Amino acid sequence: MSFVALHDIDPVFKKFSFSEELSNLLKSLDYKRPVIIQSMYIFKGVVELALYNVHALYSSESVSNVEEFLFQQPGIGGEVVPHQDNSFLYTEPTTCTGLWLALEDATILNGCIWAIPGSHKDGLVRRFMRDEEGVHFDRPSPSYDQKDFVPIEVKAGSLVVIHGDLIHQSFENQSSKSRHAYSLHTVDTVGCKWAPDNWLVN
Repeated sequence: MSFVALHDIDPVFKKFSFSEELSNLLKSLDYKRPVIIQSMYIFKGVVELALYNVHALYSSESVSNVEEFLFQQPGIGGEVVPHQDNSFLYTEPTTCTGLWLALEDATILNGCIWAIPGSHKDGLVRRFMRDEEGVHFDRPSPSYDQKDFVPIEVKAGSLVVIHGDLIHQSFENQSSKSRHAYSLHTVDTVGCKWAPDNWLVN
């Protein structure tokens, strides 16, 4: 379960998303004029504490309407199949970078990210695109050997930077603890072009 576009609609998440720290990070990755294409709050458990933690870090205000978020329990939180972010947010040339902020400790048991080291060097495997028939992948998914994936276990407050071609996934939360994260996806707007057949109309 997730909430989307929080960088636009929530003042606390907006403050973090457009912070000087993130701007400097993207500059260090050679972004010239980055834009946030997508943001998500990803639920894998009870969200009350995690939301209060975010607001405590970036705002003196309490969480508003927190009761709307109190429906996910530990042990609930879906699997995310192996994918590359550039498949969904395609520019020519490719420039997508994922920024994944752990709001709680992310472990193997509660559904941390897993990735294939070095897979970003092999390029983009397939695209998710829009045409007159709707939205679809342009080719079938390859099969991956699960032995190639390694877990990325991180403490709350850690920021995981994900290359757009890195193959990564996560499993269901099988623990009694929640695992929540705030995810941003950015692309550059200098020297590249947003593909007109992207599924996400920009």
